[in-house]
Amino acid sequence: MVRIWKAGRFELTYTHGKPLIMGIVNVTPDSFSDGGRYNQTSLAIEHARKLVEQGAQILDIGGESTRPGSQGVTAEEEWARVAEVLKELISWNVPVSIDTMKVDVMARAVDLGVDILNDVNGFRDAGAEQVLAQSNAGAVVMHMQGEPRTMQNAPQYSNVVSDVEAFLNQRLVALEQLGVQASRILIDPGFGFGKTLQHNIDLLKATSLFSTLGAGVLVGVSRKRMIAELTGQADPALRTAGSVAAATYAAQQGAAVLRVHDVRETVEALKVTFALSQ
Repeated sequence: MVRIWKAGRFELTYTHGKPLIMGIVNVTPDSFSDGGRYNQTSLAIEHARKLVEQGAQILDIGGESTRPGSQGVTAEEEWARVAEVLKELISWNVPVSIDTMKVDVMARAVDLGVDILNDVNGFRDAGAEQVLAQSNAGAVVMHMQGEPRTMQNAPQYSNVVSDVEAFLNQRLVALEQLGVQASRILIDPGFGFGKTLQHNIDLLKATSLFSTLGAGVLVGVSRKRMIAELTGQADPALRTAGSVAAATYAAQQGAAVLRVHDVRETVEALKVTFALSQ
């Protein structure tokens, strides 16, 4: 069944087994996988261009690292990193997402014309819901236990799947009450954000369950610590194979969007998997 995600200027369609590919552009000096590689406007734009050429259907731009233990930056510094990149990418015929949990950055990005607000804090900060509701942007609503500096300090749940499901359902209801229809929202279980390896595995296995909440599911496990723990590969740049395997599994479970670093490899793996599953 074809489903539609309404995101700013775009209506994005996805079906079971054929998720949309969101390419990651970190305009930061300290992201866990590629910190500093694209920390200049020109480098970030060139990287974004390559991701589109490789098959990315969405570009996700971030100006603040949220890796475990990361230190926050001010809204002004975050905006200074991403503003010129966003201005350029918005002129392309591709949906542009801003990965931020700051309300001020969200508001500026909406004014600039971004299509998607991707909030690891689930639009819980004061004013975040209103910025989203007063725009026509799509949303990615993520679950995070704690906050980036401390979230990996012994995370605990009574039942990780039911606890995360309850949180995401509550956020969907709250946003719909403000007029943000489910067709504008994707939910993200928040892999690695206050989760142990087993928590992450349980959540990934529950992808099809989360999709029954009424919004599509975004899966972002690319190069994360869970991949290292499963493969033994300490270098994030060398976690491509494990990341692609996880992405392929998520697609088979009905994920709507895969947020990835390795776009070409993921696109090619999904083409083969989908062809063989028909």
